[in-house]
Amino acid sequence: MSSLPVTDTRQDDPFAATHWSVIAAAACGETEPERARAALAELCQTYWTPLYTFVRTRGYSVHDAQDLTQSFFVHLIENEIYARVDPQKGRFRSFLLAALKNFLADAYTHANRLKRGGAENFLPLDEARVDAAESVFQTHSATGELSEDRLFERSWAEAVVRTSLEQLAGEYERDGKRGLFQQLRVFLTGSAEPLPTYDQLAEKIGIAAPTLRSHVTRLRTRYRELLRAGVRQTVVNEADVDGELHELFRVLTRG
Repeated sequence: MSSLPVTDTRQDDPFAATHWSVIAAAACGETEPERARAALAELCQTYWTPLYTFVRTRGYSVHDAQDLTQSFFVHLIENEIYARVDPQKGRFRSFLLAALKNFLADAYTHANRLKRGGAENFLPLDEARVDAAESVFQTHSATGELSEDRLFERSWAEAVVRTSLEQLAGEYERDGKRGLFQQLRVFLTGSAEPLPTYDQLAEKIGIAAPTLRSHVTRLRTRYRELLRAGVRQTVVNEADVDGELHELFRVLTRG
């Protein structure tokens, strides 16, 4: 199976397309199929896992949930569902979740249509993404503490964080600093063990403690920029970014 394409652009561009505009761009697929494929792939990078986990909470098997999630994106574009919604009146993920619930109400028809090839040309499945999404579902559903809507929200927040970390890792990789990132990422993600002191880690990797402190400061600054850019894609106005970031952290900390 083919992997979804990865966009090699910096995500801190204040004029980067929002997901509202991306989905509108995908509607031109009939005349510009490559543009449609790229737009759908961008949506998948953030929303495939949250949507998949929601479908799984409805009792569908792994394979049926994959099929339905794939088919949902095609349904979204082909039927121009986005055109019925005012972007000024709600979060993008809330629109997606409402659309998915309506879609699942007629899941049998959609699933059969997919098996006739309805989504095959739009969204090649990425096996690693499927496995990661199933792991998220299993982890959070095991406790039974999250409702299906809260699981969707939690999956969305984790997806934004994961995407930002992947982008940051990619930047360090391109700069030839993969090893440094692996040593420093604990200052972003935390650890079951106490964090090392700057002096301890500086000695371990062979640099001066003040230099290490500067590296960590730059790492955290860039990570915040990428998180902000990821959230910016889901809102219409720049003024809404801070509120959405606050919501993301609230979702992650409430469990």
